Amino acid sequence: MSRHGQVGYEPGHVRPGFSADRIAGSAALAVASFGLSTGSGFPAHTHAEHQLTWAATGVLTVHADGRSWVLPSSLALWMPAGMPHAIVSATGGTMYGLYLPAATCPVDWAAPTVVAVDDLLRSLSVHLGRSDLTPQARARAEAVFYDVLRPVSVTTVAVPMPADDRALRVADALLADPADNRPLHAHARVAGASSRTLARLFRDETGLSFAEWRAQARLRAALALLAAGQPVTAVAGRVGFANASAFVAMFRQRTGTTPGAYFKAGQG
Repeated sequence: MSRHGQVGYEPGHVRPGFSADRIAGSAALAVASFGLSTGSGFPAHTHAEHQLTWAATGVLTVHADGRSWVLPSSLALWMPAGMPHAIVSATGGTMYGLYLPAATCPVDWAAPTVVAVDDLLRSLSVHLGRSDLTPQARARAEAVFYDVLRPVSVTTVAVPMPADDRALRVADALLADPADNRPLHAHARVAGASSRTLARLFRDETGLSFAEWRAQARLRAALALLAAGQPVTAVAGRVGFANASAFVAMFRQRTGTTPGAYFKAGQG
């Protein structure tokens, strides 16, 4: 399932090139739900409306503005109108997209903003996705929906990609296998560049040293695995750490909290 470019929504109408399990709404707020398989999603695209993206089941990763957000069902992401973004389902599941016309929406956050999904917001999102609501019932639910949007602070992960083919080859390999512990000089031989050249390319083109870039890539991979419910010990091994304690130390250094506490920010 994919769609490209500028996409707009009208209540009860699905535009060409767009498919969803269902779509419902009013002139003020439209809701679409999508069934996504593991690894599927939407390539980079924009909306004329603000969007709130939420995984009713499964885990979503959203990429925008050079950053990534990993979203279990306890967190949603507000995306301002016009901002390019891409969405990937890390585990498969059901995604809800709530589309809010910029001209009339009472919320006007100008940057991507993480929102806590508590029981009330979860129920409202599903409720507003129904196609059988009366206009009066929909208007009441929409008013409450805006009242309960609550921003929360979570760590975003920047993994900028280099442009040079040699560095990009190394970056792609590490994203495919974050447990790869080979040193820089081993990657340099495969890439066809000296260690010094490869280090310079990562620094100049991503703003990060090779070691920092690899740590960010590992953190992003770890967040998706943790959000999917995998135990810390298993996640540590899958992203290249010899033991859980070393992984937890890295995680705490970069996020300010432990893996167990990280996703609780959106619960309650």
